[in-house]
Amino acid sequence: MTDQTEAIRQGMLLANPQLSRFDPMRRIICHDDFSRGHCGWSQLVGNYEGSLDTMLPGYAQHTSAMLSTLAHWDAGSHGGYDSSYALKIATRPRPGAQNVAIKRLTMRHRGPIRFEAYVTCKPEATELRLGDNDVRSWGFLFDLQAGDKVAERRVMPHLRFLNADQGETLRKWQYKPGQTRFTDIGSEKKTASHYHLSPDGWVDLPGGDQLMCYNEIATKVNWHYMCFDFDLETMRPLAFRVNDREFDVTGFESIEIPAMPNLWNMLNFAFFVETDAAKRAFLYIDSVCISGDF
Repeated sequence: MTDQTEAIRQGMLLANPQLSRFDPMRRIICHDDFSRGHCGWSQLVGNYEGSLDTMLPGYAQHTSAMLSTLAHWDAGSHGGYDSSYALKIATRPRPGAQNVAIKRLTMRHRGPIRFEAYVTCKPEATELRLGDNDVRSWGFLFDLQAGDKVAERRVMPHLRFLNADQGETLRKWQYKPGQTRFTDIGSEKKTASHYHLSPDGWVDLPGGDQLMCYNEIATKVNWHYMCFDFDLETMRPLAFRVNDREFDVTGFESIEIPAMPNLWNMLNFAFFVETDAAKRAFLYIDSVCISGDF
């Protein structure tokens, strides 16, 4: 790319209010503004065979993400970053309950990608109290597998902000390395499943303690910027930033399992949220920009 071409590209980005809040790589893969709808984000449904009752309990608790105006009881609707709507992921009102929204793509090039988003997280405002420890965690993950000629493994980088656990204040970032246990689904031995968001196996990200804006009452929200760079060639992270903080990912490890049939060139992205109280936890995503250096 010539200097003049890059200058034109940068000028076009800066002139677009929806894109200029992001810092995308050269090619934008998708820009999801949830004022336009769900933009391909859907419920993470677990594998099943013959009956929905064969689904693992972790997946059976999931429900569909919805478009939301961030309604609340004391002032009506908060709205999104700069529109009326955001994508809302809501747990069930049970301590430890989780929910996930996923976007399923395939990769056309194995190189660096950038995952950017504006998000905010709150418990359901069912009490006249702050509830700053009522959300246990929120985060995101990728689910990746290269093409059929090269893939030897399925790679699943996970990052979560562990806000609290059993009411204890924690406020730190964690990642999940290693492998997860697979369970056969049904009786034909053709389907297996694993719940990779189980509470075990999380590791603290070095220097990952972070205090983030959590406004003074349970109905107020502030939007947070996050950015994760990952190389699809080496299957290694490149950088991780949240608001004004950049974290060291040199020791970061992903969940890795052998490559699986039918998942060639898989490029999946997901957000998740978990509650620490007997009330729903909400993760709101205003917009997402996924880009690549190709």
